[in-house]
Amino acid sequence: MHGEYKVPGGKLVVVDLEVVGGRLAVVQVSGDFFLEPDSALDTINAALLGLPADRDERHFAEAVENALGPEVSLYGITPEGVAIAVRRALDSASTEHAP
Repeated sequence: MHGEYKVPGGKLVVVDLEVVGGRLAVVQVSGDFFLEPDSALDTINAALLGLPADRDERHFAEAVENALGPEVSLYGITPEGVAIAVRRALDSASTEHAP
């Protein structure tokens, strides 16, 4: 599943994911944003892994925000922007399978 979101005044966030057993099983966040340190991207991916796929954007954003410490700087994205891209990826799967 694939979702994208352009953060207003920011950068593009892309999320590719798979769902197994109703949970996020594979999550890969990418885009044209910057993170400091670079390892924060792995932290974001890990924070989303295993979450129930039926949750709302707020839940995904909180998971990302809680996983990132104060030493992490996000340039061009927000936890909310990541959450919107996740939700769009999940929603795209339901529209692809609609009659």
